[in-house]
Amino acid sequence: MNYQIHEIPAGAGGPTAKLSLYLWDNSEELDDGLLRPMVVICPGGGYAMTSDREGEAIALKCMTMGAHAAVLRYSVAPARFPTALLQLANAVSLIRRHAAEWYVDPQRIVVQGSSAGGHLAACLGVFWKADFLTQALGTPPELRRPNGLMLSYPVITMGQFGHRGSAENLLAEREEELRDFLSLEKQVNDDVPPVFLWHTFTDESVPVENSLLFVQALRAHRISTEFHLYPVGRHGIGTAGPLTAGRDNRGLQIECASWMDLAETWLHGLGKRP
Repeated sequence: MNYQIHEIPAGAGGPTAKLSLYLWDNSEELDDGLLRPMVVICPGGGYAMTSDREGEAIALKCMTMGAHAAVLRYSVAPARFPTALLQLANAVSLIRRHAAEWYVDPQRIVVQGSSAGGHLAACLGVFWKADFLTQALGTPPELRRPNGLMLSYPVITMGQFGHRGSAENLLAEREEELRDFLSLEKQVNDDVPPVFLWHTFTDESVPVENSLLFVQALRAHRISTEFHLYPVGRHGIGTAGPLTAGRDNRGLQIECASWMDLAETWLHGLGKRP
């Protein structure tokens, strides 16, 4: 494995994020020159921190799928929108520019996000072509375009079912102004990439209505979507397996651990579905 760390700016003079890359080494013993998918991981944390439970462990699991992985430790409060989104867009652009060097399949660069990280990932999914990103970054939209979204119990809406802490940390005094703009169920368009997402029925922190609203909007635009709703599971469980279990077994929800096997099938099917 080749491990690299890159500093990712939000823009000229803006704060930086840390991108940790986990790259499969090219090997004649395996498949010389094989281009692999890349999963860019955005941990959750209510835009107040980036959770360890939703970072490196998911990256290692993605590597067992035969994919490269990267964990983006993006800027959180007091940084406000669109700082983290600019950093994520720059991270995807960096990976696409180095795709040949790192043996990345440029048609399978996927952004994964959990909770508030799911909101960040979905932001890039709905806004990747937006003029405000082009103006801020000075790069063409095609460089930052994700080929898929992989979302775990995501924050989607800033409305009735929104997560208050995420909204306050991301928007602060601009919350009323930007509430509808960053309620992402209202921003779905025909250019959103294919989506894999899962949630739990018993999530009390970020209600499942977040995913249901997003799925409904994706369906209206005929965006390819795979959605799994598990009957039990608290919020923030990461892989849901032993890798992300805490001392009190928080994060261990075996009933939900199958999401990564399902995501693997989805990931390797990207580009093969209509």
